[in-house]
Amino acid sequence: MEKGKLKNVFAAVLLAGSLLSLSLPAVRAQVRAQGASPLNRILIIYDASNSMNARWQSASKMALSKKLIAGIIDSLDAVPNVQLALRAYGHQSPYPPLDCGDSRLEVPFAPGNGKKINHVIRTLVPKGATPIAYSLREAAKDFPPCEDCRNLIILITDGIEECGGDPCQASFYLQQQGIALKPFIIGIGDDFSHDFQCVGEYFDASDEADFIRAFEIVISQALNSTTAQVNLLDADGLPTVSNVNMTFYDHVSGKVLYNYVHTLDYHGRPDTLTLDPLHVYDLEVHTLPPLRLDSIVVRTGRHNMVALDAAQGNLVVSMKGSRAAVTGNTPCVVRRRGSTEIVNVQYVNDNARYITGKYDVDILTLPPVRLKDVEISPEKTTTVELPMLGILTFSRSVEGYGTLYSLREDGSQERVYSFDPARKVETLYLRPGTYRVVNRSKYNLRASATREKTFVLNPGASVSVTL
Repeated sequence: MEKGKLKNVFAAVLLAGSLLSLSLPAVRAQVRAQGASPLNRILIIYDASNSMNARWQSASKMALSKKLIAGIIDSLDAVPNVQLALRAYGHQSPYPPLDCGDSRLEVPFAPGNGKKINHVIRTLVPKGATPIAYSLREAAKDFPPCEDCRNLIILITDGIEECGGDPCQASFYLQQQGIALKPFIIGIGDDFSHDFQCVGEYFDASDEADFIRAFEIVISQALNSTTAQVNLLDADGLPTVSNVNMTFYDHVSGKVLYNYVHTLDYHGRPDTLTLDPLHVYDLEVHTLPPLRLDSIVVRTGRHNMVALDAAQGNLVVSMKGSRAAVTGNTPCVVRRRGSTEIVNVQYVNDNARYITGKYDVDILTLPPVRLKDVEISPEKTTTVELPMLGILTFSRSVEGYGTLYSLREDGSQERVYSFDPARKVETLYLRPGTYRVVNRSKYNLRASATREKTFVLNPGASVSVTL
């Protein structure tokens, strides 16, 4: 294919994701319409090892790949908001011997450097080894710091690692550190997909046409976003749940990529989101407890659907008739049934929504109320109603050491509260029940000086105890 024709074909698919007849000015206009941010930085890692001298179709792999890449570089160079760089390996030292450090950044990132990259590619002479892992590790240095950049790598190779390195580990490091997204690999000649599955997304180029198609797909994915919707399903399996926060994370690095408040559009359907297809996502929906779905892959050229079961109901812990000053500061600790992990802390008379299921609820009154297997049903409100609290006023003439006990029906007692030794008067809000106060003066050092008093506290009543 001639260079001019290649350039037109490539421009026609660039950013469109299909073989539409777009001129290069139309491509530029589309990029501007999508916004000038972030900057897309594409590092081409080019195989110039000795094996590229082998014949491929009508010429050597090196000669044909140079010819095919030239038009691609020209087209990319003309696209706004894209910068290119070139790293080559296997071009400095002849083989043998094996030089596993033969990799160099030949053209760093800069605006409008496509002609320079093409010039350097034309001068490359295949000589040496294939240090892919080393090249990927060195690529970490090729991307200058940038707060709003998408860093992409396209590896063009006709072989696999020769130097004992681990390309998978090197690729994982780049992604985990947030240096670059998952690399694209275009394999020339033989099919090396098995060796590169863990490195990135592999495209087989068994002939010239495959090479062009592979590059079209790579660039379309690299520079295009895609659409998706998150279906939060109710108890009937319908996507009606909404108005909750959700976060998309990068699966490898854990970096927060998008925060959205889920909404339904004017037709009652989950709103359409725009996502970068180069990430593998972990999604967290911030319900109580949160819902999570890991390793989500979105594809260009289609509207992606993500679904989670999110039926919810409400929980209210109520003390009817109690003053807000009494109940408003009473926390309720909510856990999944049988779990020690806290799902939420809500307060008495508050209304909170939870994913349907059974929960254990600790209401931190004095003494606490421990409820097991509280069931939350879809779109229903589960109400736990407690009797009004009573008020205890405890006073003593001098400082001392005192403890409040709750008396059980079998006559045993449970510690509820230890009074402040330095205070003479304290007021407590307590659940109705039978209690005992035990106290000894700070200045009387005989155990026999201990005094106690038992009393009954009714709902809404006040009791004064003096020792």
